[in-house]
Amino acid sequence: MRSVQEADIIPKYWYNIVPDLPENLPPMRKLDGSVVKPEELRAIFAKSLVDQEFSTDRFIPIPEDLRELYAELGRPTPLLRAYRLERYLDTPARIYYKYEGVLPTGSHKVNTAVAQAYFIKLDGFSRVVTETGAGQWGSALALAGSLFGLKVRVYMVRVSYEQKPYRRILMQLYGAEVVPSPSTLTDVGRKILSENPNHPGSLGIAISEAIEDTIKNQDTTRYSLGSVLNHVLLHQTIIGQEALKQLEAIGEDLPDYVVGCVGGGSNFAGLAYPVYYEAIVRGRKKDVKIIAVEPKAVPSMTRGVYTYDYGDTAGLTPLLKMYTVGHRYTPPPIHAGGLRYHGVAPTLAVLVKNDVVKPVAYHQTEVFSAAQLFAKVEGIVPAPESAHAVKAVIDIALEAKKRNEKVVILFNMSGHGLLDLAGYQEYLEGRLKDFEPQHIDLSYLPKMPE
Repeated sequence: MRSVQEADIIPKYWYNIVPDLPENLPPMRKLDGSVVKPEELRAIFAKSLVDQEFSTDRFIPIPEDLRELYAELGRPTPLLRAYRLERYLDTPARIYYKYEGVLPTGSHKVNTAVAQAYFIKLDGFSRVVTETGAGQWGSALALAGSLFGLKVRVYMVRVSYEQKPYRRILMQLYGAEVVPSPSTLTDVGRKILSENPNHPGSLGIAISEAIEDTIKNQDTTRYSLGSVLNHVLLHQTIIGQEALKQLEAIGEDLPDYVVGCVGGGSNFAGLAYPVYYEAIVRGRKKDVKIIAVEPKAVPSMTRGVYTYDYGDTAGLTPLLKMYTVGHRYTPPPIHAGGLRYHGVAPTLAVLVKNDVVKPVAYHQTEVFSAAQLFAKVEGIVPAPESAHAVKAVIDIALEAKKRNEKVVILFNMSGHGLLDLAGYQEYLEGRLKDFEPQHIDLSYLPKMPE
């Protein structure tokens, strides 16, 4: 550990929101409606991670080896105040952000990547397979695999593979094999390419390929997931726990607003769930407003349906109850690749259903405009995903200005955008397009018991 003070900020436990949800978390199911048992997931995930997934313990101890590794990688990450943005907007709001971009791969994803690699190695496996959208998750797992001596294969959504070559190069630099998805390496990929050789890919397809790969090589391999399932989200809660300690250290109370972008929900949950626990579960600030921001191109929370759906395109995963636009939906090629997912985490879906979390959606042109403003006044170029949170924060701060309210806004700057400059180039040149589905067909989804 670098110092006693910093070591004290890094949490000793991950926070598991499951026992504190406003209603019971609907179970994972199979197509026949039966409930998935923990042992059925152990052919894909490491045993310790499956145990975490099904745990109802509020706090799960972080192994001391991992806490030390978190410190070596740069935790605690800084909590910064956006003074210059406040002055530019002329708002009485106080804006704070947790900056995860200082971590080696440039985003929050490494928080769960090293945890998953740790447990996979502990269980005696030598290889890990995953998917990635924008490449933040793939980069994180590539690094984690290198740290723990695991071989890594990453199925990268084809449109992002082409849009973001430097993300691919970073993964390869860490020693990972990176495959554009859909690929010719799996039955799923070959089928999709036979129907559409120019398919842009999606996270759902890449997940299908990674799971198929894992099942075919399960003696040596385990699958690693970057979002959606609860064991992933709880690893990220070190973000919010650190932020609360840092706010307390400077004399700030709990925030009035908590904001994060949502693809599957990992960075959002990482910041928001610990605040939810302190503010709502413990009753310290019942009126806190928790805002989840998604792209209008993939509007799972704002236009989707709360129902059972597959987590992947081919239907290899269990059925999860979540807000979804359907696993067959092909997201448009927006530059926020990490948000191109058809559903959201089941725990987050419960919070949205119960009006604990308010979802909002934006077009990518307005998001990039907000990101440019933030870069100009604060100096940090946000990842396109994180820029969605920036846009929402600006809107909230301007509303506070109208009402002359001295609110405290906390958001997650989940990653930097220095490897996403191709998207910014399109924005600056006026070539960036907005997308929004005209019609969302969910008639093909299976009917499950309530």
